[in-house]
Amino acid sequence: MKAFGGALFAAALIVATPALGRSEFSSTQAVTASRLSAEQIAAFSKQIETDLAERGARVAMVFRAGRGREHLPRGIGYTHGAFWVYRDVRTQAGAVQRGYAVYNLFAGDGHDWPTTRSRLVQDWPFEFTRGSTADDVGVIIPSPEMQRRILELIDSPVYARLHNPSYSLIANPWRDEHQNCVSFMLDVVAAAAWQTSDPAQIQADLRAHYKPTVVQANMVMRLFAPLADKRIQTDDQSGEIVTAAYESLATFMRDNGLLAAAYVLPRTPDPPSAGNPAAVPAR
Repeated sequence: MKAFGGALFAAALIVATPALGRSEFSSTQAVTASRLSAEQIAAFSKQIETDLAERGARVAMVFRAGRGREHLPRGIGYTHGAFWVYRDVRTQAGAVQRGYAVYNLFAGDGHDWPTTRSRLVQDWPFEFTRGSTADDVGVIIPSPEMQRRILELIDSPVYARLHNPSYSLIANPWRDEHQNCVSFMLDVVAAAAWQTSDPAQIQADLRAHYKPTVVQANMVMRLFAPLADKRIQTDDQSGEIVTAAYESLATFMRDNGLLAAAYVLPRTPDPPSAGNPAAVPAR
């Protein structure tokens, strides 16, 4: 078997690593102990919120690395993404203020629900940020019109209808057998861009306009990885192993005029605490 530097399968193989933490992969809910303190996590999440607010982002797409970069394949820098929506949120004191709510697709942890099934879960910037193992996040800010359309879609029944609960860590975005968090986000973007909720039409449009991320994997990994981690399902793959990732999603949106900005936001060691626009939501 080849060394795992270039294969996403190898990042998920239990045979090569100790028991895996629940935050390490693409769409897994709950988090193991973070390398950052609670204060650092809070500061980083506030930094992200402040950056988005200063850019006037009502809807943004933020991506974290839930696994050390040395264990990720070349060309894939992040393992989980979610929509951040600036809207009314309720504080712990019961007041309603403006702040960011986070809309995720999470795979099961094997206890609360199966690892091969996913759910749509809304949580908050602190929960999102504490799952990061890197000192940066990837950010996509859609164009103003796309922000409007995505927000309208999130608040409609179409958002849930676009969700396929059959989860695969390497879901093929050109097929509809499985989804992961980024392929779900891609489907939402496509539905908003082409103003359709028809899955068949979305798949046809994506095959025509979206170039997925290619994951290098040899046949041995392809055959045996599902035995090591049930979250890796390969029945939707043929030929090259392809999946959706921050990098290819940002390129797709840029090439199709759907993008306002895409950038990497590094964590500031001691960001200022004043001027943060977001409320602390009630848990």
